Amino acid sequence: MTKFTKKLLKTVLMLTCVLSLTACGKDESISDVQQQKLTMAESKADVVIALTDQFVTTGETEKMLSDYNNVELAALYRSTYYGFTQDSSFECEGKAVRNAFTSFASAKESLGAVTELGDKNTKIDGETIVITVPAKCENGSGQIELIFTNDVFAKMTSCTFNVDETFGELMGRAGLNTLLGMGTVFVVLILISFIISIFGIIPKIQESLAKKNEPAKEEPVVVEETAVVEEEDLSDDMELVAVIAAAIAAYEGAASTEGFRVRSIKRANSNKWKNA
Repeated sequence: MTKFTKKLLKTVLMLTCVLSLTACGKDESISDVQQQKLTMAESKADVVIALTDQFVTTGETEKMLSDYNNVELAALYRSTYYGFTQDSSFECEGKAVRNAFTSFASAKESLGAVTELGDKNTKIDGETIVITVPAKCENGSGQIELIFTNDVFAKMTSCTFNVDETFGELMGRAGLNTLLGMGTVFVVLILISFIISIFGIIPKIQESLAKKNEPAKEEPVVVEETAVVEEEDLSDDMELVAVIAAAIAAYEGAASTEGFRVRSIKRANSNKWKNA
């Protein structure tokens, strides 16, 4: 036996041991108590499907949904369930009954009446028991999903009729979602481009508004100042009088100033001399 063959055998034996230990540690069996819970939930599911379908077929659900709240719906459904099967242990939530009426009515409107129910698929999901029942209808198919509490009461907490979508419907919805997503992106991009283009106009608008609000400039008022020259009487200045009298005497060729008398002396306007 070669070394390669020995290594291969060791590897196979090791894998066999690991798989054996894994299988030993996993127990797929269900206890008798748990099996009784599943059986009770499945029997309740059959009655719920038949009873809900009967309510929808007779057209009573619309009035019941508008006239009763969730608590009243649950009580009315329990009493009808008891009269239907003589089973007084049935418990349900009002919101589950309301959702059952709504989803069954919607499914009946789009698919028509239920023609055949398939085999139930029951599984334990933690604290709940989930039962799925395939349903064939006149115009399509769907899945009825019921959820019960995983206890001895098996209280119904949810009941929904889910319509199976065709490949064309799935593709149409995917295309619509893609179109809406791309359309939203393009609209946002156009809006951003518009906002950016406005940035170049805003300064011009602000400038025009500033010019409109700017107060009008007042022209300066030119005040012409008229120089008032007060006449000054210089006749009291004796020295000036003597000088003027001597100048006049010299101009007249007189020997003295006795014949002259200066009564007043007035300063001449200097502007006239400047203009001369």
